[in-house]
Amino acid sequence: MKCMSCKTEGMIESTTTYFSHLNNCYVIIEHVPCIKCEQCGEEFFTATVMEKIDNILDRVEKIASKIFIMDYQTAA
Repeated sequence: MKCMSCKTEGMIESTTTYFSHLNNCYVIIEHVPCIKCEQCGEEFFTATVMEKIDNILDRVEKIASKIFIMDYQTAA
């Protein structure tokens, strides 16, 4: 499979952290399966994974109010 960004071969299965901003809350989803380019690091998600992410975000949006993300150097 070729990378859609840099057009090189060398895509590998991996995991990543997915960040999203919804109405008044931030969502961080860890260990999301992805296909990652070994050359440029670009990450791609399959349609199945994106559907699952959308379902997670729909559920979270109904129950979450805010997730605070702090910078360690500022907070310490």
